[in-house]
Amino acid sequence: MSYYDHFAALDPEQPYGLPAAEKSRLQLALLNELGAHHRQHSAEYARIVASLGAPAQAQRMQDLPFLPVRLFKHLDLMSIPREQVFKTLTSSGTSGQSVSRIYLGRDNAAMQTKVLGAIMTSFLGKQRTPMLVIDAEDILTDRRKFNARAAGVLGFSMYGKEHAYALDPAMQLKVEAVQAFCDKYRDSGIYAFGFTFVVWKFLCQALQQQGLKFDFGPRSVLVHGGGWKKLVEESVSNEVFKATLQERAGLAHVHNYYGMIEQTGSIYMECEHGHLHTSNYSDVIIRDPISYQPCGVGVTGLVQVLSLLPYSYPGHSLLSEDLGVLLGEDDCPCGRLGKYFHVHGRLASAELRGCSDVRQL
Repeated sequence: MSYYDHFAALDPEQPYGLPAAEKSRLQLALLNELGAHHRQHSAEYARIVASLGAPAQAQRMQDLPFLPVRLFKHLDLMSIPREQVFKTLTSSGTSGQSVSRIYLGRDNAAMQTKVLGAIMTSFLGKQRTPMLVIDAEDILTDRRKFNARAAGVLGFSMYGKEHAYALDPAMQLKVEAVQAFCDKYRDSGIYAFGFTFVVWKFLCQALQQQGLKFDFGPRSVLVHGGGWKKLVEESVSNEVFKATLQERAGLAHVHNYYGMIEQTGSIYMECEHGHLHTSNYSDVIIRDPISYQPCGVGVTGLVQVLSLLPYSYPGHSLLSEDLGVLLGEDDCPCGRLGKYFHVHGRLASAELRGCSDVRQL
């Protein structure tokens, strides 16, 4: 029986359906199994966890050893033979920064797609709807421009149909084309996707500057992620972002997501109440930046992310460079079970990771 056969206990139809005790029991067993696999098949990982004095079998989720996420910038970490690598994901470095390389086997890549699909379906529904990409179409056709946004558009496009693009190659808003798309599909509902800063600069601000408004319709949904740093620099909060989309585009259902290349597929979607949610396939622990001890509800610390997906590389338990706060578990007003939390932003002294700037090789 393969590792992913054990996922039978996790219902993809209800990715937020496991109560805390059952979820912890299942995840702890699977994460212990992943840890044993990585110790056996990755000499580098085995040396690291041995130096930490980590137990072979953790008795609690908080006792699972974790790697600092930036370690993937400096080491080639994989737990499968190199000839079995099906796909390599590479983060984008800027100003000479090193990049992370994540090595995926075929089964690992397939499971990432399956889990991402389960999460997205729970927010968008099973029926694919017409999709408007808040970007330029040539981002996919011009290989010189194939970057984070292109990889994101490719990954999220499978959940839509009748794809259209809101921007021309010069990143100018195609007002007439978008208006026609809204007129045609607003009643059935539109699925819009884009990276946060692109949506803000080339949709929201463009509409403001031109004194225009769109009406996407009450059933439409926008999913966005990444690029918050630039908005924070411009003092644009999540609340301002959503309010502007409501005013200028008639978009009432806007969902941010949190994720990173080192755990592709394990995204944390924002619910209707503005909370980021763990799924049956993921978890978070907030740790004190000095002692690394787990923090309680309402206490800010470093975000540790755990995922059941990484089998071909030891990325199942990672300490990020982001500050966040746990808000609760199993009691979010949206009805989804699991922990829910908020991310404040990057630790001030942390090297920028470029978490959403991904290139698929």
